[in-house]
Amino acid sequence: MVNGAKVVKVFCYEKKSCDILNKKNKDWEKSSGYANGNANMMMPMMNALGYIQYVIIAIFGGYMAIMSLTNFSLVGFNILTLGMIASFLSLSRSFTNPISQLANQYNSIVTALAGAERIFKFMDEKPEIDNGYVSLVNANIGKNGEPIECKEKTLHWAWKHIHQDNSPTTYVWLKGEIVLDHVDFSYVPNKLVLHDITIKAEPGKKIALVGATGAGKTTITNLINRFYDIDDGKIRYDGININKIKKYDLRKSLGVVLQDVHLFTGTIMENIRYGNEEASDDDCINAAKLANANGFIEMLPKGYQTVISGDGEGLSQGQRQLLSIARAAVANPPVMILDEATSSIDTRTEKLVQDGMDKLMNGRTTFVIAHRLSTVQNSDVILVLDHGNIIERGTHKELIAKKGTYYQLYTGAFELE
Repeated sequence: MVNGAKVVKVFCYEKKSCDILNKKNKDWEKSSGYANGNANMMMPMMNALGYIQYVIIAIFGGYMAIMSLTNFSLVGFNILTLGMIASFLSLSRSFTNPISQLANQYNSIVTALAGAERIFKFMDEKPEIDNGYVSLVNANIGKNGEPIECKEKTLHWAWKHIHQDNSPTTYVWLKGEIVLDHVDFSYVPNKLVLHDITIKAEPGKKIALVGATGAGKTTITNLINRFYDIDDGKIRYDGININKIKKYDLRKSLGVVLQDVHLFTGTIMENIRYGNEEASDDDCINAAKLANANGFIEMLPKGYQTVISGDGEGLSQGQRQLLSIARAAVANPPVMILDEATSSIDTRTEKLVQDGMDKLMNGRTTFVIAHRLSTVQNSDVILVLDHGNIIERGTHKELIAKKGTYYQLYTGAFELE
């Protein structure tokens, strides 16, 4: 199926699209004809040049042979025999044949070089640099409540901090406290996107980020994941600078639900288990129930063994988002990042999902990005961003009482509804 076909039909763009397609086809036909014409001419041209070379060598060789016989020297060094001419002609054919064959493959060679350029460009991309040395390990609880590293799975995690100054290794419980301390960030040098951002997310607290599109909400969560590195300031996770934490271990401790859901070709069960490859079938089913996705999954032809393809083809956007929430739930992380997690869910489903989300967020540090302000009213702290600055912070009641930007966003949203 042609991508965007429905959009084209809805906006009555069929004729314009056909005109654009016809123009592109004609341009392609002209370019293809020119390229193939040049490629097809090269073989006959090289063959013709080879024959011309053969004739020239035969004529001049014969002439030189005749002249050497009539004007030969006493010692005979200037004699050119017919055998020598025949050998030279044979060698000339051996020289021109590979060139002719190469010319015949010219079109394929140029196409291969174009593809190779893209492949080598991809291969030359530098891998993500990770200089972290703090790792996440399983731990048992010691006599004094301290973490003790162990190999078996305990469902208790601790940060293993191997100090660079050769001091003894320390262990810190994974609690989920995240602090952004006067953070500045820019995608392009000298053009700050975030200005002096200071946030303290205590373990188990729910932090909501609201504001207009482009205010910097998603950028903050990307910095916590270390998809980008900050320009100035500090980001600490349980008191540890995240630059010291290995990226794999950092991201393993974070559960993320994005606005744009990506599902992989495979069964529903496999897509949920993507959040935790060690999860059992029961764990995946419980995660789906927590996200209220179990209902529609059981209605599918083969339930959890239904194969989906094409990035969730056949499922609604809301159903795909429910699967994404279930995938985050099965990971069971101490910190959750929800980026417009309910943006594509209808009001009735939103209430069900919100109930599941509240269970999922219980006891976890949570960052919530939402345009629907009704989903963030129960947050412990609401941060209002504008052009990369935090202009307001507080609870829902406190911000409503201030009658500032949040009040305008909140009341304006309900007026639109």
